[in-house]
Amino acid sequence: MADMFNLAMLICASIAALAFGVFAAYGILRVAFALIRPRPRPAVETQPEMAQVS
Repeated sequence: MADMFNLAMLICASIAALAFGVFAAYGILRVAFALIRPRPRPAVETQPEMAQVS
């Protein structure tokens, strides 16, 4: 009976380790892509120039 319990614990631990690895990789990639995402440049308000007649 102890062998079956140990087997069940081993299976659960391996599934949990795989799930943790997947979620950790997902989090790392989300942060990495957020850091390399191009940021929109702030709009610069320009004053219209007057046409000069010479």
